[in-house]
Amino acid sequence: MPLTTPKPRQHIHTRQIECKGYEREDGLWDIEAHIVDSKTYMHTRRHNGTKLQPGDPVHNMWIRLSIDLDMLIHEAEAKTDDSPYPSCGDITINFKSLVGVKIGPGWRREIGLRLGGIKGCTHLVELLGPLATTAFQATGRAREARNAHRTTPKIPYQLNSCHIYKDDSEWVLMRWPDHYTGTKKTP
Repeated sequence: MPLTTPKPRQHIHTRQIECKGYEREDGLWDIEAHIVDSKTYMHTRRHNGTKLQPGDPVHNMWIRLSIDLDMLIHEAEAKTDDSPYPSCGDITINFKSLVGVKIGPGWRREIGLRLGGIKGCTHLVELLGPLATTAFQATGRAREARNAHRTTPKIPYQLNSCHIYKDDSEWVLMRWPDHYTGTKKTP
């Protein structure tokens, strides 16, 4: 276990999030996210008293975004298989409002405008963060290969996205020397 040994405790809740990226034959990419919440004890649904056994899903929800290499969303689909209330899944149609949006700068703002509050589902909206990261991870090599053929190279999207890729770091010097802003050491 990578963390320190915890104090004595009892496992109560599990949230599993799985994201996958797929290259399609038509040139688009499907990025899917799945969330499952479950309890370790028997409990009942609030709306009808249905008994849920330990491990039964409280939430079981899916999102698929179909994107191109410019990170533009062409198709969006959401589905709710299990939820606390029967009408939770009625809001999934609103996720189609993401069609035409680019994953990148302003992504969280767009999500808030289109799906924030009563326009969306808290759990499905939460999936859009790791789904966006998965989109960048899944398409990374294909985007790099495409950009290598451009006459004007694009600035790497990773530049200044975290402390490792700050523009004056040794890692930027090694990976993207043209974008390095630090002092170059002479031998």
